[in-house]
Amino acid sequence: MNDLKVLIIGAGIGGLSAAIALSRKGHRITVIERDPEWSVYGVGIIQQANVVRAMNQLGVLDTFLDAACGFDAVEIYIPSGARVARVPTPRLVPGKPANVGIGRRALQKVLGDSALAQGVTIRLGVTATGLDDTGEHMIVNFSHGDQEQYDLVIGADGVYSQTRASVLPDAEIPEFTGQGVWRYSFPRPSDLDALHVYNGPVGVGLVPMSSDEMYLFATSPEPGNPLYSREGLAAVMRSKLENAAPQIQALADRITDDAAVVYRPLEGLMVHGPWHKGRVVLLGDAVHATTPHLGQGAGMAIEDALVLAEELSSHAEPEAAFEAYRARRYERCRYIVEASLAICHGQIGKGPPVDNHKATGEMFALISQPI
Repeated sequence: MNDLKVLIIGAGIGGLSAAIALSRKGHRITVIERDPEWSVYGVGIIQQANVVRAMNQLGVLDTFLDAACGFDAVEIYIPSGARVARVPTPRLVPGKPANVGIGRRALQKVLGDSALAQGVTIRLGVTATGLDDTGEHMIVNFSHGDQEQYDLVIGADGVYSQTRASVLPDAEIPEFTGQGVWRYSFPRPSDLDALHVYNGPVGVGLVPMSSDEMYLFATSPEPGNPLYSREGLAAVMRSKLENAAPQIQALADRITDDAAVVYRPLEGLMVHGPWHKGRVVLLGDAVHATTPHLGQGAGMAIEDALVLAEELSSHAEPEAAFEAYRARRYERCRYIVEASLAICHGQIGKGPPVDNHKATGEMFALISQPI
């Protein structure tokens, strides 16, 4: 299919990646985002070797690396603070880092600027209030009162996707895992040249994010899925790290700014049935939301975008393209969701403990394979 007019719902990582991939193939793309401020959740994000490769395929690799901090290994630590393994990670783009850490705002700017440079239209503070599939086109009603016709609609609107609820009302819904994730940024020490992962009931990681900044993430048991107020959040995060490795406890003493703490309950989702209906298709967290234990949530969404663009160019009808897209993506995404959830459940006693060294090696072996 050529010269498609496509609406993408959601201007996050997956939606912007789809906009870039599709516009590079000559399609006309509009992205809508419900948040009028286009704000970015979180501190930083790990992007592993498959994402470096994907950014190369999207044509934004140099800009992406300029905004990020590259590293080529993962170090595994036990609760005592002793390092038990340093796992080299495969480089999938010759001469470029295997992995990066990057600020979420920086990543959004890289993708957003690239999409705009490709001629993508991005509309903020807008939602789709109605999706009418005529069989030949999509008629979309918008929250500001306009109505427009598109060839296809892509739902990239996250784990609580309204697009999914609209077109696949019987699909799986997100489930709370029993854990939450805490994030906080710090100055980066000069010797932090890898992702550091600490095993234990509270899993901890240190991620280099730029030449002078890193962030700490911690996954903690959160029975009952409590709501935390902003006031006192730094003290709560410090309390979660009281029994962590000594070097992590030393960092925890510097967590003092309530406003700088980012907390999110962890939910999982895997849609096992269709990922599309008619001329509407879903990608990213809308169909496979993973916990962060393997650092692959955003990577799976970016890969989705590339594969979807390829399949739309290879088929004459949307149905065939969407089925081929899901066929290429399902097992890879299912593995990431389930393997990440196994680590989560092992940490909180809902399943057997998982060897992070082994799980990390298996994950790298998988994501090194072509998409």
